[in-house]
Amino acid sequence: MSSASARRATRGWTALYRAAPALGLFAAARLTGMLVLALWSWHVGRSPRALLATSWDSDWYIRIAANGYGRTLYWPDGGAQSDLAFFPLYPALVRAVTTVLPVTGGTAGLLLSWLAAGAAAWGVYLVGERLHGRRTAVFLVLLWGLLPHSIVLSMAYTEPVMTAFAAWSLHLLLARRWLAAGVLAMLAGLSRPSGIAVAAAVLAAVAHELWRGRGRVVWRVWAAAALAPAGWLSYLLWVGSRRGDLLGGYFAVQSGWTSRFDLGAGSLRFVRDLLRGPTQFGFVAALVLTAAGVLLFALLALVERPPLPVLVYTGVLVLIAVGGSGFFESKPRFLLPAFPLLLPLAGAMTKARPRAAIVVIAALAGLSFCYGVYALTIARMAL
Repeated sequence: MSSASARRATRGWTALYRAAPALGLFAAARLTGMLVLALWSWHVGRSPRALLATSWDSDWYIRIAANGYGRTLYWPDGGAQSDLAFFPLYPALVRAVTTVLPVTGGTAGLLLSWLAAGAAAWGVYLVGERLHGRRTAVFLVLLWGLLPHSIVLSMAYTEPVMTAFAAWSLHLLLARRWLAAGVLAMLAGLSRPSGIAVAAAVLAAVAHELWRGRGRVVWRVWAAAALAPAGWLSYLLWVGSRRGDLLGGYFAVQSGWTSRFDLGAGSLRFVRDLLRGPTQFGFVAALVLTAAGVLLFALLALVERPPLPVLVYTGVLVLIAVGGSGFFESKPRFLLPAFPLLLPLAGAMTKARPRAAIVVIAALAGLSFCYGVYALTIARMAL
C-alpha cells in the first residue's frame, strides 16, 4: 500500500471512530424499533419479516428484481398502476444479491436497506459534524433514526439507499470533491424520483463555484455537473421511449398512480376534505408531520443558514413532498431523506440540559416505535 493510500485509510478509520457513538445509537434505535414491531406482529399472528420485506412498495421492488419491468395493475375506475414508476437501481441491487447469495428477494432487500441505512447514518453524521461539530452530529443521527416514519429505514424500501447516496454526496460537495459527489448524485437519481434533489444540490454548488471563479474552474466541476442529473434523466428518457412519449412518458406513468406535481393544489384539496369530517389517524399524522417539515425548513433557511448545497437539497425535497398530489399519507416518508431539516432540533438538543434531552429522546422513541407498529399492522393505508 502506498503512503497516500495508507493516509486515506487512516483518515477513513478515524472518521468511522468519531462517528461510532452516533452509529451505535442509531443501530440501537432501529433494532429496538424492529423488536417492538416483531413482538406486536407475533402477538397478532403476523410475520415481522413479511411486513418489513414485502409491504406496499417493497412488493413492487421485489417483483421487478425477480421478473423485470412489465407489470401493470388495472382498477375498475380506469386507473392503471405500472411498475415503471419505480426507479431501477434498488431492484437491480436486489437481483445482484440474490444472484450471489442463496437468499430470497425480500431478504436481499432487507440486507441492502439495513446496510444502506448504516451508510446513510454515517453520511448524516459527517454532514452534521462538518456544519456544527461532533455533539450536534450525534443528535442529528439519533433524531433521524427516531422519526415517526423511521420504520421505513428498516424495510425493503429505497429511502435508506437514496439517503446514503445523498448524505455522502453532500459531504463530498462540502469537501469540494466534485467528481465523487457527482457520481453519487447520479446513483441517487437512479434510486428514487426525488433523487433529483441531490443533482440540484450539485448543480447549485457548481453554479456557485462558476460565479466565484468567474467561469474558470477545474474539469472535475464540469464533470460533476454532467454526471449529477444523468441517472435521473436517463431513466425518465428510457421510460419515455418505452411508452412512446420521450419527455412525457414517465409523468404519464406517475399520473396513473395519481401522483403529479401541481404546486400543492392537490394537497390543499386533500387538507380541506380532511378538515371537513372524520378521517383516519394516519392522514392526520401525515398532515402534522408535513407541516412540521415546512416549519423546520423555514428554521433551517432563516436561522441555521446552511451551505447552499444543503439548503437546495432540502428545499427541493420539501417542495416535492408539499407540491405533489396523491398519496398524502406518504408525504412524511418522502421527507425522510431530508435529514438537514433536523439540524435546528439537533442544535437545540445540544444546548439543552441532559435531563430535558433524555425526556425528549424517550418521548420521540416511544412515538417512533408505536407509529411503526401502527403503520404496518393497523393502518389501512399505504406507507
